[in-house]
Amino acid sequence: MSINFMKNFKHSNHPVGHVVFWIILIIEIFFFPKLVGIHNGIPDIEGIAAFNWTFKFIVTIVIGLAIPTLLMISIKTADQWEKAVVLRMGKFKGLKGPGYFMIIPIIERVDQYIDQRVRVVDFNAESTLTKDTVPVNVDAVAYWTVWDAEKTALEVQNYYDAVIYAAKTGLRDIIGKHELSDLLQNREKIADDLQKSLDEQTNPWGITCQTIGIKDIIIPPSLSDAMSKQAQAERERQARIILGTAETEISEKFSKASENYKNDPIALQLRGMNMLFEGLKEKGSLVIVPSSALESMNLGAVGGLTALAKTKLKNNNQDINREK
Repeated sequence: MSINFMKNFKHSNHPVGHVVFWIILIIEIFFFPKLVGIHNGIPDIEGIAAFNWTFKFIVTIVIGLAIPTLLMISIKTADQWEKAVVLRMGKFKGLKGPGYFMIIPIIERVDQYIDQRVRVVDFNAESTLTKDTVPVNVDAVAYWTVWDAEKTALEVQNYYDAVIYAAKTGLRDIIGKHELSDLLQNREKIADDLQKSLDEQTNPWGITCQTIGIKDIIIPPSLSDAMSKQAQAERERQARIILGTAETEISEKFSKASENYKNDPIALQLRGMNMLFEGLKEKGSLVIVPSSALESMNLGAVGGLTALAKTKLKNNNQDINREK
């Protein structure tokens, strides 16, 4: 190998130059003694020239292939909603992205890409006992997002599974603190309590829980039938109470009206006439009036007059028809 070529590597200040120099020296001594002129103590000039040409050719090919390969390895991209966690020799270097960025091959690497969009996860609590020892199955959904990608990368190993397990545990705790009636009637309040509890637990990880919704609460079929019968009985009781209340109000109104009619016989007679008129208004109708009502409201005379008027009207109509 030429002396100038060796000197360039030997006197280079870059550590890579020293490494290359010692590698070339070892190769020359142990693998190519004839090419470097060490052959029975006699220098071999032709061998040195051949080695120099071969070595330069190999180095050119290696460099020509290595540089594009290293460039391809060093160029990375992250989507608009992602952050890339870059580690340098195992230590946290920083967050890269969105868009394209470059890393130092071998020395640096991208550990993971963290999605910072709002995520939706379904979770449930199966056969969990309420405060009044009723087994229920509760299905819920959580909306959460990563607000600090650095904390998420450094504080928790698998943040997606961690959020799911924390949500399930919190849901079971909430169910155990409430009775079945509270779960069925106060879904929104229970969801808010679970959201606050989960948010406090995930905030140190750089994750926030925005909202939680209770999708369904499933109770045992036998208990469901019993609750249905109880609800039906409750509705019947309410119906009877409403009917009794209506009867009470009606009796009070009639009692008050009777006081008015007691002191005013003319008003009572007018009311009787109005009732009779309403009954006879329909053609061919039959009205049955108690005799006591006839005497008290003088409806007999009124009825006779009404019947006489109808008879006269009927006779007049017959006479008109005969004349025609």
